[in-house]
Amino acid sequence: MNTIIHATEPAELLGIVPALAGFTPRRSIVMLPFHGTRAHGAMRMDLPDADADTEEFANAAVHALLQVRGIDAAAIVVYTDEPAQTVPDGVLLPRLTVVEMLVDVIEQAGLHLVDALCVTPGGWADYGEEYPIVRPLADIPSLPDLPGIGSVTGDQTAGAELPPGDLVQRERVGRALQELEELLAGHRPGRIAAGPGESPLALVRASMILDDLPGFVERITGSPGDLSPDDCAALLWCLNRPALRDAVIVQWATDHEFGCLALQAQLEFAGNHDEIPDAVGRVFLGRGPRPDPDRLGCALEVARRAASLAPRPAKAGALTAAAWLAWAMGRSSHAGQYIDQALEIEPEHGMASLISSMLSAAMLPEWVLRRA
Repeated sequence: MNTIIHATEPAELLGIVPALAGFTPRRSIVMLPFHGTRAHGAMRMDLPDADADTEEFANAAVHALLQVRGIDAAAIVVYTDEPAQTVPDGVLLPRLTVVEMLVDVIEQAGLHLVDALCVTPGGWADYGEEYPIVRPLADIPSLPDLPGIGSVTGDQTAGAELPPGDLVQRERVGRALQELEELLAGHRPGRIAAGPGESPLALVRASMILDDLPGFVERITGSPGDLSPDDCAALLWCLNRPALRDAVIVQWATDHEFGCLALQAQLEFAGNHDEIPDAVGRVFLGRGPRPDPDRLGCALEVARRAASLAPRPAKAGALTAAAWLAWAMGRSSHAGQYIDQALEIEPEHGMASLISSMLSAAMLPEWVLRRA
């Protein structure tokens, strides 16, 4: 059953934004897509820099908003740490220029503007008023406990921190990963043999990866809290190799059977540069059936755990996978944090750079936009 929340006044609308977003935004512009009188979720973007092209920003933001099916109206809420300025003829609200551009583009798109509001440390105000009044934040009502609405804590960055890792576990993961890399250097599937002085345990892990990668992925995804150092090392080895990483990500977004298809396609592409099947490529772009959110959540925990235990040079692959999974769940703010960390370690990382471009363009998965 859907929970329907009615907001008839601007203050009431501000009261429901955290519930729609899942957090209390900060230094953000939030756009609410409406169909009739009902808001369907919230789309958050970082406040643009002061020297940013406001027209380009507004066009990109409204283009993303228009991907929501059935939209006929929109509301804008600016959350800023900048105070309103007192001027001779009243009050000047922060970010007025970008809001005016957003309003223009929204109206040009044929949408009705529900509200354009501003929340500052000193109060909230309505951009639509000829002489804006800054009203107390206490006027914004708290959302009552309702079915389907969880508690809202923190801003858009809350929960993105990597889980803590034990030093002993990190050392075990680093040692296991080094053994795998030494053993698998130059080897092909079905041609692995431990040489003199090489670890037989590393041989077992290598065989496990190359003989049944989809089975390995299913096993660790089903128990994200039980990721052992050896499994973590094996996953890191895969996520730092583009063909295997992409197959793992596609499997996380689909199922075991589709993961087998994706792995075969990626290996053929790596070996012969054959075309990747459209069905596989569409998953990367966020198109097609919506993935199971619980499965994505488990996969994200696995990727985050692997990133937390990885030696710094080996973190980029796991961070990039975590970023894609967060993006696939509609958590672009979290995805951006993981991508920033990945690019800091490996500035030329191909997939991290691609995801960074997608985030900058406010591109969201179609399945997130279809949730209405």
